[in-house]
Amino acid sequence: MDVVAGLLNGPRAHGAFLLRSSLTPPWSLRIQDEAPLTLVAVVRGEAWVIPDGSDPVPLCQGDVAILRGPDPYTFADDPATPPQVVIHPGQRCTTPDGEHLAEMRELGVRTWGNSPQGATVLVTGTYQVLSEICRPLLDALPVLLVLPGESWDTPLIPLLASEVGKDDPGQEAVLDRLLDLLLIAVLRTWFARPDVRAPAWYQAHSDPVVGGALRLLHDNPAHPWTVAELAAATHVSRAALARRFTDTVGQPPMAYLTAWRLALAADLLRPGTSISEVAAQVGYGSSFALCTAFKRVRGISPREHRARAGLPQAPVAATRPWPRQPA
Repeated sequence: MDVVAGLLNGPRAHGAFLLRSSLTPPWSLRIQDEAPLTLVAVVRGEAWVIPDGSDPVPLCQGDVAILRGPDPYTFADDPATPPQVVIHPGQRCTTPDGEHLAEMRELGVRTWGNSPQGATVLVTGTYQVLSEICRPLLDALPVLLVLPGESWDTPLIPLLASEVGKDDPGQEAVLDRLLDLLLIAVLRTWFARPDVRAPAWYQAHSDPVVGGALRLLHDNPAHPWTVAELAAATHVSRAALARRFTDTVGQPPMAYLTAWRLALAADLLRPGTSISEVAAQVGYGSSFALCTAFKRVRGISPREHRARAGLPQAPVAATRPWPRQPA
């Protein structure tokens, strides 16, 4: 797995919220659902996206906007149109005064709006929860990213718009995967633009030495890697790899491996999985070793992380304090 695939695997939809909106002016939707990541594609017509505290940005057919939460924003036919709908966490909708919504109504399967034949059709995909391993991806994104439709050619937008309105068996899984495909396609096109400074981890995949080392770390994070072993595998000296890796990625190889392992561990701390099981999967010899590294790097214990994430606690297997494992 290359580093790009590894990090883009993070925002993988599981039961993502998807909606097709059919709208005729005047319309204005105030979004304050606090979702960490939202993708909006303009299937037909025009719209404006207005992030709080920023200038309005026009959108045309084929454009895709990606918004990084949790800050609120507004979609409207015109920046001057006052909000008619407020979308709260859990996709609860009200008027700006908190009353029952009258202007908008259901228009079919996953379809909503004020007109069945709206001049503007939007498809919205909202990631309700994101994986820990995609934090570098989120950090690399602006609050609002707009990819103009004229800058790329993709069949994914009309395909997703068509599939959103279907209610066939397994449709939720189909929509999740289509949303993932569209998001990854947008991000790859965005990072390849000459006017965009791609993050270090993205640029590193094209380096024959650093990209190879990253691929090894992502493919087998549980292996007891050393800089010397990585250097031998990439056919350079230990010093050369350490210098080149740090210059390209922004941190030494072992620090990167530690962060990657702990991000994977944070995602694996799920109901029914003990801390010792997670430790074995990410390269620590015991739950004690994982807890020590987790606390040192993240400032909280795995149990505290599980509690903050609202996950049931799993018992820690009986262990003794083994000698500290390599990071």
